[in-house]
Amino acid sequence: MIYRELGKTGLKVSAIGFGAGEIGDYSISDSEVDKLLNAALDLGINLIDTARGYYASEERIGRFLSHRRNEFILSTKVGYGIEGYNDWTYEIILAGIDEALRVMKTDYIDIVHLHSCDINVLKKGEVTEALLKAKQMGKIRVAAYSGENDALEYAINSDKFDSIMTSVNICDQYSLNNLIPMAKQKDLGVIAKRPIANAPWRFVERPVGNYAEEYWLRWKEMNLPESENWLDTFLRFSVYADGIDSAIIGSTNVNHLQTDIQIIEKGPLNPALANYIKTSFNEYWMGLI
Repeated sequence: MIYRELGKTGLKVSAIGFGAGEIGDYSISDSEVDKLLNAALDLGINLIDTARGYYASEERIGRFLSHRRNEFILSTKVGYGIEGYNDWTYEIILAGIDEALRVMKTDYIDIVHLHSCDINVLKKGEVTEALLKAKQMGKIRVAAYSGENDALEYAINSDKFDSIMTSVNICDQYSLNNLIPMAKQKDLGVIAKRPIANAPWRFVERPVGNYAEEYWLRWKEMNLPESENWLDTFLRFSVYADGIDSAIIGSTNVNHLQTDIQIIEKGPLNPALANYIKTSFNEYWMGLI
């Protein structure tokens, strides 16, 4: 496994992180999730990323990984969904962190992101101040923001955050081109989400209504050279993109994680191909939230 410094946070993260959204699905058995989470750590993946909104995900991380807490870096996202609190308030940030600590059976969380709140919420300042209060109290180590476009730009320029998470892939290069360079100038950590763009190559025709629809449209419009292995092309592009410390990829299959690791071990894409992909991206396409 390749490990990289997460900005100046003092954390060293695996180049691939495990996205724990899919394990929040109650239709996946506890035994499968237990095996998958522990296998991810055994493979050298040390960044586990979840969120308040991922249903059973946080609870399962606590149940199946708390005995190995010192082996991984835990990331979650807050801001909503706590009974008795209004979303995106000072109080719900602190309550959400306390709930995450309880559910994931830990005394601290390494990274906590504000989860895609809009720029107006950020400008009010109270959610950011609550996050910094939790950091001061030792409940979290890294105050972070997850989002896109103008809200992400505001977060970077606020000088309140230690790290960011944003969409980076072949079909979503807005942050890569415009915002990540700013973040790196400030020594922020950078975590890429959606590194394979929800795998648009799976669909022969436009997947109307599917999560991958917009990425599929962009991918087709870019008219890239045919690839024998689109997963290889997409993943290596994102993992080795300038400024990326870790790329989060979700799976419910241990073999898929092993394949992902084998892919990134090949190193960066051919520079000519990587440059072609960059120049094929429409500069007017904004980041997808």
